[in-house]
Amino acid sequence: MVAASQDTPRPQNTRAIMTFLREHAPFSSMDDTHLAHFAEHASLRFYANDDAVLSPEDGPVRRFYIVKQGRIRGERHNEKDDKTETTFEISQGECFPLAALIGERPTRTLHRAAGDTFCLSIEHDAFVTLFSDSDSFRDFCLRGVSSLLDQVNQRIQSGAMASMGSSNSLDTPLERYALRNPIVCSTDLPVRKAVARMHENNVGSIIVTDDERHPIGIFTLRDLRTMVAEEKGPLDTPIGQVMTRDPICLTSHSDAFEAAMLMAEHHFAHLCVVDENHRLIGVVSERDLFSLQRVDLVNLARTIGTASHLRTLVSLRTDVSRLVDAMLAHGADSGQVVKIITTLNDVTVRRVLELNIKKHDPGIPFTWLTFGSEGRQEQTLLTDQDNGILFETPEGMTEDQVREKLLPFAEQVNKELAECGFTLCKGNIMASNPKLCLSGKEWDDWFIRFIDASTPQNLVYSSIFLDMRAVFGPMEPLDALFDKVLTRIRKNPLFQKMLAGNAITRRPPLTMFRNFRYAPDGKKRNLDLKRQGLAPFVEAVRVFALANGVEEANTLERMDRLATKEVFDPKDANAWKEAYSLIQAIRMRAHQEMLERGEPLSNYINPDDLNPLDRRILRESFRQAQRLQQKLEVTYQL
Repeated sequence: MVAASQDTPRPQNTRAIMTFLREHAPFSSMDDTHLAHFAEHASLRFYANDDAVLSPEDGPVRRFYIVKQGRIRGERHNEKDDKTETTFEISQGECFPLAALIGERPTRTLHRAAGDTFCLSIEHDAFVTLFSDSDSFRDFCLRGVSSLLDQVNQRIQSGAMASMGSSNSLDTPLERYALRNPIVCSTDLPVRKAVARMHENNVGSIIVTDDERHPIGIFTLRDLRTMVAEEKGPLDTPIGQVMTRDPICLTSHSDAFEAAMLMAEHHFAHLCVVDENHRLIGVVSERDLFSLQRVDLVNLARTIGTASHLRTLVSLRTDVSRLVDAMLAHGADSGQVVKIITTLNDVTVRRVLELNIKKHDPGIPFTWLTFGSEGRQEQTLLTDQDNGILFETPEGMTEDQVREKLLPFAEQVNKELAECGFTLCKGNIMASNPKLCLSGKEWDDWFIRFIDASTPQNLVYSSIFLDMRAVFGPMEPLDALFDKVLTRIRKNPLFQKMLAGNAITRRPPLTMFRNFRYAPDGKKRNLDLKRQGLAPFVEAVRVFALANGVEEANTLERMDRLATKEVFDPKDANAWKEAYSLIQAIRMRAHQEMLERGEPLSNYINPDDLNPLDRRILRESFRQAQRLQQKLEVTYQL
């Protein structure tokens, strides 16, 4: 039974209670009238150390509590070990027991005071009124900490917008940008007349369509300059002979982010917007998407992709940090920002390779591979090199002879990438390493040994080499290789179990009392957001993805595919995606602040430097990582 608490008479100072509530989510986002309703109906209850506050034996819960001072711990009896375990801890500003109160049922956990504790409490009727009248309170009750993540993202975005100033969002559907009457023509229209039509309408492109208004080509002012400079024909040439065929198209329901990423990756400034039947309904230009003060994604990617000297690439890297601020101002979330950074990194890598091929072409076709975070498209401003080479051995040559030509080339590329800010890998996971410059057959043999012999070193390698992607050269050799790798892993439950066991060795930084467990490297009160925060998600999700034939390497995309395949419950997948995204967002914001202070980039943060909301959600995000690891343990009986 619940120990008798000492009820303090209902506080008359509603202002003091409202001031306390405003310091804690979700109350910090509620209207004053709703906070006043809570304050007017609240009682202050005192519980001595070890007093029971709520018990499963008490019947349906009839009160809602907020910890004003002290702590509440949750206890459950473990029948297997016949002992009582602490399952959670609730600290100042946090509330309970939402699920039981909304479900009108008893709590399943004994809530006990941990030290002398004061709680503000309202009865069921007052709770129901708040639940009905306050949108933000109801959202929190139904979605819990997930709803608070929205507040964190909004604050990050509003902070960036204060300096950038923008009303557009990268989540905005293209139908809001698309020109309703795009300028079109048929294939037989002379270039002279097409350009005149573009000039009359003050646009930079004209779309070539068939009789059913399907876009079959595009002609831009850039195409005109190329045509004149390279003397491809007179201006009376039919536009169908000089247009760019098969233009990139998106549907009107696609968002601005997807359009921006395509423009950045392929270096074009216009794309077609089509309906469900692939009929043209509009055109979106780079200018439509962005009007930033200093740099924009598409222009920066194009400038990097056409740089003629290494020194230009080195100088352009400083613009990436400014772009991160700009993207946040346009509503990009952490998942979008890391993809933006990775896209610009890809463009830089490709340009370094192109410039080196112009100077010293090794004469051997190859595919440049990236591994780890770059392979997952999850790079931040703090990144190093994880790369390799896949080649097909030309007839009449041995694999060692091919390496003799490729390795000096790769060493120069690794060196120049380091000058561009991609630090050299301390573990020598680089294309200049002979062990990572391999033919397709050698890579295949390497993966066979890798999967069949699950040594501790191979399990470490799994976090690098099983997240791979091609960024330069033919894609087909890697596709064929990875199909074989996935097939072998799906057929090898022992390797899966070894991967799973390795994945849970890196535990989220929470103690059993939901306090932070700091990085074990001598750094006082610091958390390593990459190794302690993100890695538990990345490594657990990788195991499920590889075991279930998911080809995507990106962690968020893997979670979506696993939910589609019904490996993950959709609600769990959303909770894990939100938790992972929050940790990534806090990590990126910390990097930006380090740059502003002129400090070297690091993945360490001191949680004491965070505001209460960030600390609370960070704890919840780590708890979600624990839940994901528990699913891995159950699945593989670890």
